[in-house]
Amino acid sequence: MKRFLGLFLRQQRSVRSASVILVSMVFTSRVLGLVRDRLLNARFAPDELGVYFAAFRMPNLIFELLVMGALTSAFIPVFTRYLSEKEEGKGFGMAATLINLSVIILCIAAIPILVWTVPISRFLAPGFTETQIIQMAAFTRIMILAQILPLLIGNFFTGILQSYNLFFVPALAPVVYNVGIILGIILLSPAFGLYGPVFGVGIGALLFLCVQLPLIIAIGYRHKLDVNWKNKGVSEVLRLIGPRTLGLAVSQVDSTVDLMLSSLLGARMVTVFNFAQQLQQLPVGLFGVTVAQAALPTLSAATARGDHEEFKRSIISGIHQILFFVLPASALFIVLRIPVVRLVFGASRFDWEATVLTGMTLSMFSISIFAQAIVNILARGFYALYDTKTPVIVSVISIATNTIASIIFIKLFGLPVWSLGLSTSIASILNALVLFICLNRRVGGFDPRNLFAPAVKMVIAAFFAGVAVYFPLKIFDQLVFDTTRTFGLLLLTGIAGLAGLSTYLLLVWVLDVSEFKSFIALISRVRKPKAVLLAPVNEVTSGGAQDKIS
Repeated sequence: MKRFLGLFLRQQRSVRSASVILVSMVFTSRVLGLVRDRLLNARFAPDELGVYFAAFRMPNLIFELLVMGALTSAFIPVFTRYLSEKEEGKGFGMAATLINLSVIILCIAAIPILVWTVPISRFLAPGFTETQIIQMAAFTRIMILAQILPLLIGNFFTGILQSYNLFFVPALAPVVYNVGIILGIILLSPAFGLYGPVFGVGIGALLFLCVQLPLIIAIGYRHKLDVNWKNKGVSEVLRLIGPRTLGLAVSQVDSTVDLMLSSLLGARMVTVFNFAQQLQQLPVGLFGVTVAQAALPTLSAATARGDHEEFKRSIISGIHQILFFVLPASALFIVLRIPVVRLVFGASRFDWEATVLTGMTLSMFSISIFAQAIVNILARGFYALYDTKTPVIVSVISIATNTIASIIFIKLFGLPVWSLGLSTSIASILNALVLFICLNRRVGGFDPRNLFAPAVKMVIAAFFAGVAVYFPLKIFDQLVFDTTRTFGLLLLTGIAGLAGLSTYLLLVWVLDVSEFKSFIALISRVRKPKAVLLAPVNEVTSGGAQDKIS
């Protein structure tokens, strides 16, 4: 038991080891998210779910502006510097002050939103009926009251723990968040209808916070009611988050435009767009976000030491790790879009038209999965360099491109909802390209051979993997398997997907892609879970510096 508990206290000091933990838990969380959506589909029609998804818009906006800008761009780099300088107490004081200030701002911002929820909902979803608007407003109020505060505090705890290179418990938090929603669907929806998953959102948010509390206490954090915003560390974070918050505000405009345009096509199209977006975010969140999260403390530490070569090596390694996994995922999503959608969301209340539109939207998103994924580590490279302005400027340009293209596709050309996925892909590729060019100049240039040679090999392998998926899909569909049945559909998807993945792994091996060797080493470790998870560790005691955790 002591060794098992040590898993929660073990530091992941390399990008690779941290990525393993994050990928494992994010995969679990995403799978639970798909289970959650399947349960929703089985109980509610796409039109009803469109109202549920639209209700997340205002809570998500508040959360992104208050928390994500501070954490990703400023808090972790500054807090990591305090730890590297053995000034843990000052870092804790800064964290407490930022949490207190964020709570105060949240309370102030929530009041007008709670008062004018109905007109705000009417603005956000102009295509909804008045009944749907009233229901959306009620859902929004519950989510703001029950969800935002626990998530706000919980994400600051996540930032603190990740700065200690403790990734397991923070990665577990989103898992229990989805468990809360699933409990709401299963236990509460029979009595409360669509309010069941809405209440489940609040339950999940509370679990998200509580699961991190024991480890936060174990590392020695004690919360103080301090709001001294002139504190040196607080001032530095506030200075750094300004540009990032502006960029997030612009991105929220883009998300709002997507909601408004999809609602004009009907509430069911909001559901189609959200389901396709959630599917394509699986590889982005699984590999892009996790590798970037794992890399940020390492990049910040390299910057603090002035080790520019280590910084560049970490960026290149992170990009290659991301591409190795997301490129074949893109190929599979593009070719297997309909079977995947049917397997994940297939239910009697999710009809064929919704399935086809979701699959087409997914394929449009999948064009840019690689770009959406590597943007995460490129942006964090700038954050580690204490430069939040450049990613914001580039983000604003790409978001403006996305918004303009979305409006043109829907309003001018009258294209279906899948065009919103296409506009996202165009903007995402532009974002990644410009961000890379800027970072390349900033660090004095990456080694082109080391950077591009493995990437080109992986692109070639992914292309032929897609070809290898296409032929068995066409041959076996209906001719061999009855895909009107779940079992036949599962066999078809499994055989075609296995053919594609086998082709990809064979080609990256033949082309001598170094990430393949790392992948095999990872598989070898997974085969020995006892050695990996239950190795002896020292206990955590409060009151020490960063080296107190082993």
